[in-house]
Amino acid sequence: MTERKTQPKAGEAKIQGEGDYEATRRYRKRTEEFLENNDVEKAAENAAPEDADEAEELESAEAAGKSRAKGEDPALRR
Repeated sequence: MTERKTQPKAGEAKIQGEGDYEATRRYRKRTEEFLENNDVEKAAENAAPEDADEAEELESAEAAGKSRAKGEDPALRR
């Protein structure tokens, strides 16, 4: 005898991968909370390289990452 797979009940369905709606909701909520409760400009300033050596290291890492990329997203240049 073969077992029949039953459909999940409403609210039980889990969509994973790029269609993971619950993960999207959590991400949006945390992002909105961060933006509301933090000084984004100050965070950006704090993330900036502290000296020329660090800036060079970051540029080198970016170049290494881009060397393996298929290409830049054309949407970035709109």
